[in-house]
Amino acid sequence: MANTTPSAGSGEGLVPKPSLNLGQIINLSMGFLGIQMGFGLQNGNASRILANFGADVHELSWFWLVAPFTGLIVQPIIGHMGDHTWTRLGRRKPYFLIGAILAALGLIFLPNSSVLAGEDLSATEFMGISAILWIGIGFLALMDASFNISMEPFRALVGDLLPKQQGTLGFSVQTILIGIGAVLGSFMPWILTNWMGVSNTAEAGFVAPNVVWSFYIGAIILIGAILYTIFTTREYSPDEFAKYHPAPSSSTKAHLTDIFQDVLHMPIRMKRLGWVQFFSWFALFTMWVYTTSAVATHHFGLSPQDTSSATYNEAGDWVGVLFGVYNFAAIGFAFLLTPLAKLTSRKFVHILALACGGLGLLSMYVITDPQWLIASMIGIGFAWASILSMPYALLIDSLPLSKMGVYMGIFNFFIVIPQIVNGFIGGPIIRAFFDDYAIYYVVFGGVLFLLAALCTFRIREPLFHEQDLLDMAERSKTAA
Repeated sequence: MANTTPSAGSGEGLVPKPSLNLGQIINLSMGFLGIQMGFGLQNGNASRILANFGADVHELSWFWLVAPFTGLIVQPIIGHMGDHTWTRLGRRKPYFLIGAILAALGLIFLPNSSVLAGEDLSATEFMGISAILWIGIGFLALMDASFNISMEPFRALVGDLLPKQQGTLGFSVQTILIGIGAVLGSFMPWILTNWMGVSNTAEAGFVAPNVVWSFYIGAIILIGAILYTIFTTREYSPDEFAKYHPAPSSSTKAHLTDIFQDVLHMPIRMKRLGWVQFFSWFALFTMWVYTTSAVATHHFGLSPQDTSSATYNEAGDWVGVLFGVYNFAAIGFAFLLTPLAKLTSRKFVHILALACGGLGLLSMYVITDPQWLIASMIGIGFAWASILSMPYALLIDSLPLSKMGVYMGIFNFFIVIPQIVNGFIGGPIIRAFFDDYAIYYVVFGGVLFLLAALCTFRIREPLFHEQDLLDMAERSKTAA
């Protein structure tokens, strides 16, 4: 890949970027549908798969550390490379394609780790962990690294191609497609079992067929969705990019060490959004890792050690449905993000959504009938929709256009660091304080959602647009 950057005049006095129509915005974001189907399958089934391979509940968060660690390393590097890459295929597209191929391999092989291990490796251990589990962790790492390779360029592509006034719309469309993909991924095991008769049980040490086939389908859709974006979206050439974007103020020669300087000089708004992201993603990680165990114990009455019975698999399938519900709710709320933000502000919408997410997780303790957990998931879905769009819509206003990719990658620090912290402390906390009953830690995640909402007040944007406040004041005078 050529490591050159186009030249352009300095300053912001450039030709405005043309607006894209809705179809073009959908095309450039379609790959997110495939990526998020893979994430949906992982979020709903990774804990279940690792438990099938012999992981205890207090160990699950340690194994989930693979995801944030790969994101911490991969996304800033990919973002920096994308900012300085120009190829015949495009600027961001090469990373979509590479990530899609590797992620598909991870989806195919993760649920088949016990098959790959064979009888000989199945009986061996390393550092007290079975060989099957190590193989599963390895493919989970491959899958997570690949998702991160593909995901960051999609965020940066919105900044590359859309004018700032279309930023909220662009990220809202991404959120809708993310929701559709996640719904497909979350519901797929349940659909295969209840509509097609695929078994949801397997012998000890193996993954149920409905989960295995769901991962195969996810791999196919992932590849197809990313290829769709590659073939339907044209990125700017270096000359076109120079026309719409200011040149870097210093040398155009790029070094990976520049990332450290960019971290030190991140905008104030980015730092404040970082705290919002930290608490939000700490709560999300808690939910993804521990909901299966929480539902199996608190709502289905199982012990924390029961991870292979038919009832446990029934609970796992239901968690997949619940995750599908919150993603479905996110799709609906995503359609409202742009009009609500116009009526109030992006800041107000995000505060409201995070509060709904906090109440959703807190209500999981009060609700004892697993069917009624659908109500909890609706609030979580509102939070998820806003988390996927509003922080980025708020962020791009403060970013230098020539560093859109690297700063999107750096912003990912505030997503992965809370997951890493949670991964190290979550399991020990659940074992030491909650006797392996994860529902109490899920409730703690709800508290953190509410804390994230409070932190959003620090973002320097009015809760209501200035004109709206003037209109309200005028109506008050008239009424008086």
